[in-house]
Amino acid sequence: MFSIVTTLFHSISLSILVYGYNSLHTMSIDEWIRSQYGGHFQYLTIQGLIIAGITMAASVALDLFPSSKALLAFKRALFMIAMPLATVISTVYWSLLLLVPTMILQESGKFSDHPVSANIAKLALVRIPLSVDLSLHLAPGVSLLVDFFVFERKYSQKEARRVAPAIALAYTILYGIWVEHCANHNQGMFPYPFLTMSPPTGRLAIYAAAGLFAFLSFKMLNHLHE
Repeated sequence: MFSIVTTLFHSISLSILVYGYNSLHTMSIDEWIRSQYGGHFQYLTIQGLIIAGITMAASVALDLFPSSKALLAFKRALFMIAMPLATVISTVYWSLLLLVPTMILQESGKFSDHPVSANIAKLALVRIPLSVDLSLHLAPGVSLLVDFFVFERKYSQKEARRVAPAIALAYTILYGIWVEHCANHNQGMFPYPFLTMSPPTGRLAIYAAAGLFAFLSFKMLNHLHE
């Protein structure tokens, strides 16, 4: 029975994440985003969604082949990236959306002169449907947290102290380099307005703060796990 429950949970979670990814192509600004250098993969949200989706797919495979040590090691390694990344994405996105939406949502006026997006409604900000919003910015974090606390064991002290900070640092550096590279090809426009508005030193501070928050959130969650 427990195996059926875990497989059902992982399968439903994966389906929601796939729905979120597929829904990207139904949004009014999808073509504009895809016309930019880096496309959807500029967004930390999309990177986090994909990594969470692969983690859930690995979970389903592990449910079907529970004796596979390779699958277990693969999932556990991915989880160390996916869970803190989803925590950062959900925390930053929903905080800014509720408090300062102009810092996280693009202004539709920026797209009005682009031939692909000339038909976008003249709204103050470009918003996406709630079902898509939740599947992109909430479902990955919730799915991973439930999986971790209900079905997974906690990480060892060695993994939490040595591996987790190395992963957080590496991902922070790689994403920072990638998003700066994309902005150089997109006339200085970053995927998130708060990055576009910030000077280089400000962006560096944002990257560092996000990486530190990811590491600390992993440590806290692992500590809370019984």
